[in-house]
Amino acid sequence: MNIPENEPQWERQLLEKVAFAALQEQRAKRRWGIFFKLAGLAYLVAVLVLVVDWGGSEQMADGRHTAVVHLHGTIEAQGEASAQNINDALDAAFGDKGTAGVILRVNSPGGSPVQAGIVHDEIRRLRTTHPQIPLYVVVEDVCASGGYYVAVAADKIFVDKASIVGSIGVLMDAFGFTGAMEKLGIERRLLTAGENKGFLDPFSPQDAKQKEHAQVLLREIHKQFIAVVRQGRGERLKETPEMFSGLMWTGSQSVRLGLADGFGTVGSVARDVIKADKIVDFTIKDNIAERFARRLRAEVPPGALGSLLDAGRPLFR
Repeated sequence: MNIPENEPQWERQLLEKVAFAALQEQRAKRRWGIFFKLAGLAYLVAVLVLVVDWGGSEQMADGRHTAVVHLHGTIEAQGEASAQNINDALDAAFGDKGTAGVILRVNSPGGSPVQAGIVHDEIRRLRTTHPQIPLYVVVEDVCASGGYYVAVAADKIFVDKASIVGSIGVLMDAFGFTGAMEKLGIERRLLTAGENKGFLDPFSPQDAKQKEHAQVLLREIHKQFIAVVRQGRGERLKETPEMFSGLMWTGSQSVRLGLADGFGTVGSVARDVIKADKIVDFTIKDNIAERFARRLRAEVPPGALGSLLDAGRPLFR
C-alpha cells in the first residue's frame, strides 16, 4: 500500500496495522480452507475403506460353519464367475477344518462350456477327496444352461418355486451382413491359407459345409451336457422328450422333473440340512480395479470385427 509522505505518522501506522491485519486474516482463511479440504478428503478415504468392497474373500472361519460360495452372472474366463475364482473359493471352503458343508449359491444364465466344465469337474473331485463334506446348490433367480451344468455335480439342488431352471442346450450365434454389404456397395476381401480358415465369416455367404460342421460341434457338446446331467441326477431324473431341448422350467416344475431336489434358501439349507447355522462366505471377488476395468470393457464397444468374430463361439446360454 502506497501512503503519501505528508500523511500524519499515526494515520500511517493505523493504515499499516489495518493492512497487516487484513493480510493475516486472508492467510488464516487460506490455512483453514486447506485444513477443511484435507479433513474432507480424509473422511472420504475413511468411508471408502469402510464401505467399499475391495475384493478377495470374506473368510472368517472360526468354529463349525456352513461355507458359501457365490456363482453369480455369466460364467466366463474374464469375469467374476470364472472357473479360476469359483474353484479357488471351493478349494478354500472344503479345505477349512470348520466346514460342515458347502453351499454353492447359483444365479447364472450360463456361459462358456469350458469354464462350466472346469468347475463341474472340480466339484466332483472335491466331493471325492472330502467325502464327509456335502455340497449343495441353492438356486436363486436363474440356474440355466452352463449354470445348471455346474449344479448337477452337487449332492442336491435346492430351488425357489419361481426359479428358472434348465436350458440344457448349446448355441453358437453370429450375424450375416452380405445383403447389407451388397446394397452399400462394400466388397469383402478375405484371404486365407486353408479353405475353411474363414469359418462362418459374417461378411461372406454362409457355406453349407461349414454350417454342417458347426452343427456337428454343437451336437457333440450337447451330448456331453446331456451325459453330465444324467450322471449327476441319476435315477432322480424323470426324462421327457423336451428335457434336453433347451427349454426352461420353474423351480416347482424342476422338482417334479427331477432336475432339482426340493425347495430351500441358503439359510434354510445351512440350518435344516447341514445343521450349521453359522455361514461363512468364501467367495473370491474381483478387487475394485478389476471391476472397474470389466465395466469399462462392457461400456466401451470393442472393434466391430473383433466383436463379430468373437460371437461365433459355442455357449451354454
